[in-house]
Amino acid sequence: MATLCSAAAWPLVVNAKQADKIYRLGYLGAAPAALITALREGLAALGYIEGKNIIIEERRVESGYNKLQVAELAAQLVGLNPDVIVTAGPSAMALKEATTTIPIVIAQTGDAVATGLVASLDRPGGNVTGMTFFGPELAAKRLELLKEVLPDLVQAGVLANPENPLSGPWLAAIRLAAQSLRLELSEFAVREAADLEGVFAAMAAKPISAFVTLEDPAQLYNVEAIAKLATTFKLAGCGFVGFAQAGGFVGYGVNFPDMWRRAAIFVDKIFRGAKPADLPVEQTTKFLTVVNVRAAKAIGIEVPTSLLLRADEVIE
Repeated sequence: MATLCSAAAWPLVVNAKQADKIYRLGYLGAAPAALITALREGLAALGYIEGKNIIIEERRVESGYNKLQVAELAAQLVGLNPDVIVTAGPSAMALKEATTTIPIVIAQTGDAVATGLVASLDRPGGNVTGMTFFGPELAAKRLELLKEVLPDLVQAGVLANPENPLSGPWLAAIRLAAQSLRLELSEFAVREAADLEGVFAAMAAKPISAFVTLEDPAQLYNVEAIAKLATTFKLAGCGFVGFAQAGGFVGYGVNFPDMWRRAAIFVDKIFRGAKPADLPVEQTTKFLTVVNVRAAKAIGIEVPTSLLLRADEVIE
């Protein structure tokens, strides 16, 4: 866990954009390093260079989503009084509870309106704006893809974190999809990495041959371990794009790196004087399908040609 610093600890450096202004950006969350890099790339493209005209203070959630831990880190970050805070997923809710004045930019979250982060997409109100996507719809589509690949599938699993407030609408959607597909759905709690091996053993013993992953911090942070266990237990998984790229079977979701780069645009506008309440939330509507043929072979699945033809990326 990062240590608490005082606001006076921000370094004084020369600002290339405005001679007497040092921009101070906070970050809270459990995003993989690649997404933080994407944010930095977006900022750099707009002229913000660390050590010259911007300082980034991070508070990282090391694994999963622990409400008390995230609340503590949010309080630490708010105490530094940065100009803007970037966050993602359920960490955004902790930040919203911690401050009503510091602008908050969400780089990614499912259903910003349904979860109460903003009043509406066009008029977010308050101090929160940023990027959002269709969470429940993605979860349902993943189960449909698994049924398409495995037409004889009768039992499926879903990994979810009961502590994550975003899990509710996602699970509701996937339950409806399971009912429509006439599948028996079993839900498995994953709060941290230590839960994973037991969960996969339980799925294999049931037996369950396919499962869905969700955009929960515990799963995003441990995606490589999930993909490896899926191969070990020969379970077909469908999750976010990074799941397939990490060695899982199928990924269906949004382009997270692109969302994080675009979040930099919101940060820039706020630095220039815009109010979060006046910046419409951007809802991502482009979805990517990634098929990992290598993983399919390891599991013993023959991938339908129809799925390969419409995939945006095929990993051989």
